[in-house]
Amino acid sequence: MTSENKGTAQLTAAMVLSGTLGIFVVESGASAFNVVFFRVLFGAIALGGYAFARGYFRGHGLTPKKLGLAALGGAFIVFNWVFLFKAYEATSISLATVVYHTQPFLLVLLSAVIFRERLTRHQLLWLATAFAGLVLVSGVRPGDLGSLTGVGFALIAALLYGLSTLVTKRVTGVRPHLIALVQVLVGIPLLLPFADLGAMSGTGAGWGWLVGLGVIHTGLMYVLMYAAYAKLPTAKIAVLAFTYPAVAMVADWAVYGHHIGLVQALGVPLIVLASLKVNRAKSARARVSSRTPLPAPAPAVPTGR
Repeated sequence: MTSENKGTAQLTAAMVLSGTLGIFVVESGASAFNVVFFRVLFGAIALGGYAFARGYFRGHGLTPKKLGLAALGGAFIVFNWVFLFKAYEATSISLATVVYHTQPFLLVLLSAVIFRERLTRHQLLWLATAFAGLVLVSGVRPGDLGSLTGVGFALIAALLYGLSTLVTKRVTGVRPHLIALVQVLVGIPLLLPFADLGAMSGTGAGWGWLVGLGVIHTGLMYVLMYAAYAKLPTAKIAVLAFTYPAVAMVADWAVYGHHIGLVQALGVPLIVLASLKVNRAKSARARVSSRTPLPAPAPAVPTGR
């Protein structure tokens, strides 16, 4: 098996795991803040154990500035998870996941606002296309407050992810596993004041789902993704990233019987096409400028994706 084929298999497996994320969140039965708190707690144990076993703490490359940037990115990431999981509560996993994948466009807009990067006509065209897709997917109806609230939460989550991407992009010379570890560790004290630990006394089987979120959807998934990124071009990463929403939509239908309507389905290819065009354009600019390419939009995981 060639290196690229191995990377393809690793990233596909990671995206399939990502697609089951919503089911683990819902089946845990815990509130969004409690779910994220225990995800970062169990995730830190899993990632820390892996990094220690691999010897990544030797020559880690972390300086006070890099540590601070990673921590700031972690603050954005953990609250991004909170809003995404609240979106699951307010609407379906399918709808929240598709809306969440407007991340690339929000990242372009954030770069334009924060770094004064010029928006080209092509970028504006694809942003308009994605917005049209978002309107269709959201199925905007004034009386459907739940779906509108869920769409809003998913958009806030995507915005926070974009901010994390911009911050963590500046952390260089450090293994992504260690950046992710810093980010989940930061989440423990950040989320503790919001977590209702007393409500966890009757969780029962829900603990298995919470441990799975930390070990499978944080530890194992990150390891697979970071291994794949070293072997794949950015354009291919962007394409494979859409395995995640596809699996999430199928899982949501298979387990909960949720599916998006015909009009909403018309918006999905618009968002997918626009996202692919935006990511490929970023990849091309990165090759021309010889900079490290940005990671593809992540499925609710720390940047470095």
